[in-house]
Amino acid sequence: MPAVSDELRAIAASFLRRERDDHTLQPTALVHEAYLRLIDNTVVADADRDRFLGFAARAMRQVLVDHARKVRAQKRGGDAWRRVTLHPDLASAAGGEVDLVELNDVLEKFERVDPRACRVVEMHFFAGMGFAEVAGVLGVTERTVLKDWSMARAWLGRELRATGDA
Repeated sequence: MPAVSDELRAIAASFLRRERDDHTLQPTALVHEAYLRLIDNTVVADADRDRFLGFAARAMRQVLVDHARKVRAQKRGGDAWRRVTLHPDLASAAGGEVDLVELNDVLEKFERVDPRACRVVEMHFFAGMGFAEVAGVLGVTERTVLKDWSMARAWLGRELRATGDA
C-alpha cells in the first residue's frame, strides 16, 4: 500500500473530478475506504503493482456507487440523480454525463457479456492505466486490449444512450 499510495490518491482524484463539485468524499477518504475493502483479500495481497491498482480502481468505483446509492436513498425517496462526466474516450460514445449508479449497472451488465473487456474499461477508464499496462496485467497483447476497448466503448455507449432514452 505505501508503495502505491500516491498513485491511489491520483486515481481517487481522477474519479472525484468526474463527480459533482459538492461531493462529500475526498481522495484520501476514497483511498482509505477502498483499502478497507481490499485489506483481507489474499488475491489482492499477492498481486503485483499493476494488478493491485486494477483491484483498487474497482474498489473505489464500488465505494462511489455505494455512496451515490446512499445519497439517492436519503433524498426525496431515492430519486436524486448523481451525474458524472465521462472520460473523453467514453463521453463521445455515451453522450457526456451519466448517472453514476446507471453507469455501474451498465458495467455490471457488460461484465456478464465480456469480462475481459470490462476489466479493460476499469483499468483504463477508472485507474487511468495505459493500454500497454492493461495488456501486461491481463496477459494479452496491446492490440487485443485496443480491440476490447473499442468494442466496450461501442457497447457501453449504446447501452447508456438506451437507458438515457428510457
